[in-house]
Amino acid sequence: MLACTAPRVALVALVVALVAACEDIDDVDELAIATDVGVTDEPCPDAVNEGNGCIYLGALSDDPGGEFGAIAEQLTAAQTAFWERVNERGGIGGYDVDVTTHLHVTGAEPEGHRAAFEELRDEVLALTQTLGAAATAEILDDLDDEDMLAVPASATSAWLFTDVILESGASYCVAAANALDHAVDALDEVETVLAVHYPGQYGADAAAGVSYAADAHEVEFVAFETRPGAEEQAAAIDAVLAEQPDVLFVATGPLEMSTIASQAAARGFDGHVLGPAPTWDAALLESPAAELFEERYWLAAAWPPWDADTPGHEALRDALDEAAPRDGYLAGWISQYPLQAAIEAAFDRGDLTRAGLRAALEDLDEVDYEGMLPGGAGHFAGEDPDDQAVRESLVLQVDPEASTGTSVREDFFAGSTIADVELSRPCFEEL
Repeated sequence: MLACTAPRVALVALVVALVAACEDIDDVDELAIATDVGVTDEPCPDAVNEGNGCIYLGALSDDPGGEFGAIAEQLTAAQTAFWERVNERGGIGGYDVDVTTHLHVTGAEPEGHRAAFEELRDEVLALTQTLGAAATAEILDDLDDEDMLAVPASATSAWLFTDVILESGASYCVAAANALDHAVDALDEVETVLAVHYPGQYGADAAAGVSYAADAHEVEFVAFETRPGAEEQAAAIDAVLAEQPDVLFVATGPLEMSTIASQAAARGFDGHVLGPAPTWDAALLESPAAELFEERYWLAAAWPPWDADTPGHEALRDALDEAAPRDGYLAGWISQYPLQAAIEAAFDRGDLTRAGLRAALEDLDEVDYEGMLPGGAGHFAGEDPDDQAVRESLVLQVDPEASTGTSVREDFFAGSTIADVELSRPCFEEL
């Protein structure tokens, strides 16, 4: 018989299994959890719970001085805080979770991403962060071969079409389509829309969503590709002035969006401006264009802003109580819920191998985002990406009184356009 003083083994459901071990179970193997990479019986380096083993998760991020350094720092801080909260609540089963030992900075470029991935591919169960759509695409086949799940720090619709990427919330494409639906309803006579966008999956995915909605509303659509950098926007500004669109949709970074919108407005452009989440930064409220943004800029968002009244937002604010409010923290925190849910489901099945974790995700019907995303978000079960897609997003407006400069204009909704679009391949492939 197994005695209550037997050496520690990982238990399927800690309290229940301990009782069963003392009363009914003769075979210790009935209590064992299958593991392979990134899971140990030894405690984490900074273990919170005495006697727990360790689940190691990795991250491929950018350094503070890199192109995406500011957002990477926020993502990583929020993800670290998220898993500290998990550990403070007892961990998962008999394990704490370590997300700092295998944190690698890559520059968010494909080559650096590949090199960093090679360093941790034999060390971790899954990835809490892979920053950049192009960089993530570089390691996608390897993730698939290794059965390694990864959380993207991007929201391209391409992630719907792979079962190793754990996306959260509406894609750039969906949020953009919904935002233009809202603009058509809210503004007078929208007849033309110009999408100025970065090359690559982020910019093209958002612009494709705009094109869907423009087509649905019989609005003239023009796309213009621009390069990063404020000094690179002269041609984009000229395009805005030449087209004089009723709606200008800009899918760039905050600096480029501000440059394009403000300089075009100074030269006579009087249309409305829309942009996806990466175009906004609260620091823009300190710029000379602040009044323009308050009057004529709306944000296509996948989740509510910092001040939202949900249990998840409250938990994030409590966890980062000494940090200045930043939108990047929201993305980092929200993105971890499906990974936590998948690990818990795999543990309940008794299989914390990479393949076991992937199988658990494939049966995951819904994720509890503590109110930060709409009901039904986190539907990874089934084989139809069109069925799995989150179609609800929000429209935010600039609000100088809000912690991160935005408040909700239109709460979660699925616009008429995206409700009728069959997502059979990544949106950007149709731009």
